[in-house]
Amino acid sequence: MDQLNGSANLMIVSDLDFTMVDHDDPENLALLRFNALWEAYYCHNSLLVFSTGRSPTIYCELRKQKPLLTPDITIMSVGTEITYGESMVPDDRWEHYLNHKWNRDIVLEETARLPELVLQSETEQRPHKVSFYLDKTKASKVMQTLSRCLEKRGLDVKIIYSNGIALDILPQAAGKGQALEFLLGKLKADGSGPLNTLVCGDSGNDAELFTVPGVYGVMVSNAQEELLQWYAENAAGSPKLIHATERCADGIIQAISKFSLGPNVSPRDIRDSMYNRKSLRPCHEVVMFYLFYERWRRAEVENSEEYVQYLKSIIHSTGNFVHPSGVDQPIHQLTDTIVNLFGDKQGVEFRVWVDRISTSMVSSGSWLVKFDKWELSGNELRCCSTKVLVNSKIDAEDQFTWMHIHQTWVDGFGEKDDMSWVI
Repeated sequence: MDQLNGSANLMIVSDLDFTMVDHDDPENLALLRFNALWEAYYCHNSLLVFSTGRSPTIYCELRKQKPLLTPDITIMSVGTEITYGESMVPDDRWEHYLNHKWNRDIVLEETARLPELVLQSETEQRPHKVSFYLDKTKASKVMQTLSRCLEKRGLDVKIIYSNGIALDILPQAAGKGQALEFLLGKLKADGSGPLNTLVCGDSGNDAELFTVPGVYGVMVSNAQEELLQWYAENAAGSPKLIHATERCADGIIQAISKFSLGPNVSPRDIRDSMYNRKSLRPCHEVVMFYLFYERWRRAEVENSEEYVQYLKSIIHSTGNFVHPSGVDQPIHQLTDTIVNLFGDKQGVEFRVWVDRISTSMVSSGSWLVKFDKWELSGNELRCCSTKVLVNSKIDAEDQFTWMHIHQTWVDGFGEKDDMSWVI
């Protein structure tokens, strides 16, 4: 959010499980496609928001398991918690707002009278959310009974059933939709309200997102029955809401295209990323370089002299590279190292992605680019905080030369003396 200067061009608000994240895609290809698209074209002037039913605990667990980008804003626990940035700073104003006609002790007391309700794990019980498992065949009757009981006790609550198993009880003012409306109002007051907002979901607890005035919406192709039923009863024919033909993150990209919200071809879908590397911004340059690096080591591009020469034209001959081990070396040595690694990851799981790209112009034609570079090789996940100084080429201002690179290990994702890390 710090990079925004005025209104966000686009804000994407996405559920996680089976919307942004496809748990049936072990290689996470759709998610990686979205990541590359976002970091190349949107991260500098747009906002990424995750809106999940997960509590902070299991949200953080998911981030360790999947190549998720770091969102600008996170809405968790079915819209009862809003946090900002990588450090997840809570919105105290939102928490205070939810206290109206809410008493968690009374909710627990009344639900204890219904044996059909089975409490979820302690991590899923939050200050403004009480969560249960409930059999689908009993859901309608139990929800009606529970609503009457809590109303008699003076509470104003919302009961949400999703995924055919999960029941959440929240303050009436909570929910994914209300949290988004609150957030949009706050951003508008701060002068950074988005020009366009795209909401994305797959289950019943996402339905509220599609009711927020003015937003575009996409139900991914694998949307669950409860959401499709809501759509048929409440929003069929809406020009701003589509049921995608693509799953999960690919459905989100499809919606960007459908509603003409901006670039919609992921760099991962560009076959020859080096020969097609006309860069609009330094962030695009970084994404394209590391995509080539991944493909080179996986032998998914041709081992040709043209590629080698092009690689040498990117890396400046007199710059330096500070390895995360602390070793300082001439940057041109990287070229020979990379060339010699052609195909060394062929046939094994090897993926590279970048996150949290930020850019700042240090002088005319010169940019400092900061980002986290992630690398998954087999079961080993490593990450470096990276700073790169790039210069526009004099004879081609839409291309860049990498002048200096400095990397340090992100805590918990690398060993200081590990020299197997390349760049």
